[in-house]
Amino acid sequence: MAKNLETGAPLIGLPACVRELDGLDYHMAGGKYLRAVAGGAGAVPIIIPSLDPADRNAAGLDIYLDRIDGLFVTGSPSNVEPRHYGGPASAAGTSHDPARDAAVLPLIEGALERALPILALCRGIQELNVVLGGTLHQRIQELPGRDDHRGPIELPVEQRYGPAHMVNLAAGGTLARLAGSGTLEVNSLHAQGIDRLASGLVVEAQAPDGTIEAVRLDQPGRFVIGIQWHPEWRFWESDFAQALLAAFGAAARDYARGVPARAAE
Repeated sequence: MAKNLETGAPLIGLPACVRELDGLDYHMAGGKYLRAVAGGAGAVPIIIPSLDPADRNAAGLDIYLDRIDGLFVTGSPSNVEPRHYGGPASAAGTSHDPARDAAVLPLIEGALERALPILALCRGIQELNVVLGGTLHQRIQELPGRDDHRGPIELPVEQRYGPAHMVNLAAGGTLARLAGSGTLEVNSLHAQGIDRLASGLVVEAQAPDGTIEAVRLDQPGRFVIGIQWHPEWRFWESDFAQALLAAFGAAARDYARGVPARAAE
């Protein structure tokens, strides 16, 4: 098919978060995610706006899904609204992005239906779990026996994204193969996390306190991976992050060529 390889690079869609600035709404994606797609996956990043369904054309989200070769579901300061997974009302002051919810959950559904490669980070792993029928904890730090996984907001960004804790990688799993080891030291900047794991997902990594840190779709040959930490942050400094992004890029190139889907190797 080679639909997007005339330039030598596949197209990767990144959903936009919606922010209000000076009374106007802006659709945006963090630069660290764009750089990870371009420099790490060797792909062309395309920001997909989180438009209200009434503002989309008749083709809706299908026009993006029919053209991209992979979906990179980014993190965000906002949480998935609990109505999407039957959870209790959020605590006062919780940041939400209903426009992103309305666009990204259907995007993930469509990407799964098309067997697109998917890499979902931070909020993305939570959205992936919700789409497949799982639920979320909203404030992990308040659960008995759990650690505080939030990055201290008062610290400079370099320190907030610095190493925070170890994760144990599932023996024989995709991430263990990419890492070449059974453990990784990772950063941590989240309050929300997976509660009930969705059917069809398997755990790829856990924190010492039991928090699920990475998942994989349990279908042979598919590249659908969710990660709770931020491997996109200065990915060039991490052998694991480079291997992960390269595997995602390879899966997207295969998809663009019409090659049968393959898992990360």
